[in-house]
Amino acid sequence: MKLNRSYILHICICLWLLFLPSCTSHLWGKDFIVVIDAGHGGHDPGAIGKISKEKNINLNVALKVGNLIKNNCDDVKVIYTRSKDVFIPLGRRAEIANNAKADLFISIHTNALANNRTAKGASTWTLGLAKSDANLEVAKRENSVILYESDYQTRYAGFNPNSAESYIIFEFMQDKYMEQSVHLASLMQKQFRHTCKRLDRGVHQAGFLVLKASAMPSILIELGFISTPEEERYLNSETGATTMAKGIYHAFLNYKREHEIRLTGVSKTVIPTEQKGQEIEKENDRPVTVQKVAENATNDNKITFKIQILTSSKPLAKNDKRLKGLKGVDYYKEKDIYKYTYGASGDYNKVLRTKRTITAKFKDAFIIAFRDGEKMNVNEAIAEFKKRRNK
Repeated sequence: MKLNRSYILHICICLWLLFLPSCTSHLWGKDFIVVIDAGHGGHDPGAIGKISKEKNINLNVALKVGNLIKNNCDDVKVIYTRSKDVFIPLGRRAEIANNAKADLFISIHTNALANNRTAKGASTWTLGLAKSDANLEVAKRENSVILYESDYQTRYAGFNPNSAESYIIFEFMQDKYMEQSVHLASLMQKQFRHTCKRLDRGVHQAGFLVLKASAMPSILIELGFISTPEEERYLNSETGATTMAKGIYHAFLNYKREHEIRLTGVSKTVIPTEQKGQEIEKENDRPVTVQKVAENATNDNKITFKIQILTSSKPLAKNDKRLKGLKGVDYYKEKDIYKYTYGASGDYNKVLRTKRTITAKFKDAFIIAFRDGEKMNVNEAIAEFKKRRNK
């Protein structure tokens, strides 16, 4: 039976209108979503100092970070796990991020050491097995939050935050977001060191339940030590809280910019010029972050671009299913992690095109750069490549 042409046209228009929102959303891209988690809250005070409670320091800095992002990044959606002094179960915090399909989860805490009033410095943590008793103690303290929940034994499958045996589960975990999380943690520490002028206590791994349950790159920040009077006063001051928030914000911007370049080769994220050791250079109306190079550095060293496709805690066989049949895969080792790469070339544009051909198989793949076999800042490498090409 033949259908009336006007009826067919009507159906087509309806279908077009139905799918238009999703098409335009895909065309223009969704907002970058960051979930900011202020640790503890409500009847869970966290660590207690001489003049303050951890929960209040965490919330103050978390809100400042969120406001900086909201006021300067129109394409970012900020979600707080809590924006006031209320208790949020540990599992619920990760659930908020997962339900929002967040791109990033940042949990903000303040450290403490019993019988130590001199410890100083900021640290950033990612998910993993604690490699020292000190790291394990930090995880125990943060995970003990679940003891405030009446059904914690059921909700967390019998996990005992105070038992070292419970942390064995983290030994065999394969976190597919490990690379991004560790990189963000490194960016955080760089800002704490340079922007905030704080003692850099480094990037560490430990078994944090809140990070284990989050399905995106995730970090946990320890701003400083509430158990050290000097640091407690600093973190409770307007200057201290604002400075720490600014450091977190700057690290976030750097991560977001690199994330956009990995996905599309282009970023509209502008890095503030106040970041020391960096300058902004515009090329074709696109801001490019360029690290300042020492005057005696040579620009003749060979730069090689590669596509990093995945990471593993152990070497992979050539026929490993995680390589998805890709041939010509190479790897390098960094901090006991094997990082697998593909498509090496000195031509950035060629590597970018290659990356697009494997995106379907490796959606989290991104471009990295090496100079004479040593890993270097990819933004600097891209800027140098463009400069040479335009000569």
